[in-house]
Amino acid sequence: MNEEEVLVGRIQDLAEQCYHRDVPSHTEFLTLAEQDLYPIFCEKLAHQELPGVRYVLSGGYEAAERKAALFLPSYAEDGDASMLPIAVVRISPLNEKFADALSHRDFLGSLMNLGVERYKLGDILIDGNQAYLICMADMADYICAELKKVRHTSVYCEVEAGLPEELTEPKTERKEGSVASVRLDAVLSLAFSSSRSKMVPLIEGGQVFINGKLVTSPSASLKEDDLVTVRHMGKFRYVGVQNQTKKGRLYVVVERFVS
Repeated sequence: MNEEEVLVGRIQDLAEQCYHRDVPSHTEFLTLAEQDLYPIFCEKLAHQELPGVRYVLSGGYEAAERKAALFLPSYAEDGDASMLPIAVVRISPLNEKFADALSHRDFLGSLMNLGVERYKLGDILIDGNQAYLICMADMADYICAELKKVRHTSVYCEVEAGLPEELTEPKTERKEGSVASVRLDAVLSLAFSSSRSKMVPLIEGGQVFINGKLVTSPSASLKEDDLVTVRHMGKFRYVGVQNQTKKGRLYVVVERFVS
């Protein structure tokens, strides 16, 4: 049984549990590729045998990359993710003066070294030398008790009521330049200051998503306000074409998200 078949079976089980028992049910955190498949499978289930099934994808804040799917019981409002059992854990250096410069990779690596499965962890938001981790609620106490070091830095953890508002509004840097067309590979090369030849393997290798949908064609066209995510590189919003040069090239603008 491949990963897609496992996901389909998991969706079916959770949807049936919610539909027949009228209780909320949920997945763990999903990758972008899994999120891309979810609406398709859920639509099939709705047409087949679960016509009333509803779900919402949530990762703790609107712009979250990693999200879980929550199936909603009949008494829940559409889009209400409050029944999803997730927690926010703040990870801070014990002594800021002697702390390393810690990155997203440092925090994630230390969490994985505890034996925590990746699907239990949502986004990790960096705020200076501390991080806010979104995780499944059943992992929060364990992480707080066991996570003592990130790289060489001693840390302590606390469960927070939520994320600081300023972290939910992502920081961006504006990049602009001319491209031959608004093909995906051309705009990627501008956004990440790289060549189109280096971007094509990432696209064809299933590493690029537009508005959460997997895209594998380098020639795919972008529309204004499309959100593009490239695994291990980051994401940006395509603002659009500002003008056209005398030679017919397009002057475009993107807003790249920075930590």
